[in-house]
Amino acid sequence: MQPRSIEIVVGAFILAGILSLAIIAFRVSGFNLGNETSSYSVYARFENLGGLVVRSKVSISGVVVGRVAEVSFDHETLTALVRMEIDSDINQISTDTTAAILTEGLLGGKYIGLSLGAEEEFVTDGGELIDTQSAIVLEELIGQFLLKQF
Repeated sequence: MQPRSIEIVVGAFILAGILSLAIIAFRVSGFNLGNETSSYSVYARFENLGGLVVRSKVSISGVVVGRVAEVSFDHETLTALVRMEIDSDINQISTDTTAAILTEGLLGGKYIGLSLGAEEEFVTDGGELIDTQSAIVLEELIGQFLLKQF
């Protein structure tokens, strides 16, 4: 091979590597390019978010059915108010569904897991889930354990 063709091959390899890193970064961040599906908003209030952020996934039985669209502080109830965008084809979320903040693995990010209830009424656009479970904060658990030891 001539030096010029080696430079072209190396340049193409580096370009493919940079493109692969960009694709991986977009996938990990949860950013969608043009794949917008119709959705509706559901609200939930939590005592402690424990690191839940906008664009965190919302899942039912381990299947992603939406994303966290907004996180704000409600000054009246002094709790965190989370707005979730749920895919419109998931339209049978009952009013007694439980929303819990869970962790992906031991040190993973936070997401909302929905456990469906048995009520025959369903949450509509702008509805609120009343039954919620806040995040378990590892530091608080360690602190409680240490206090019990001494």
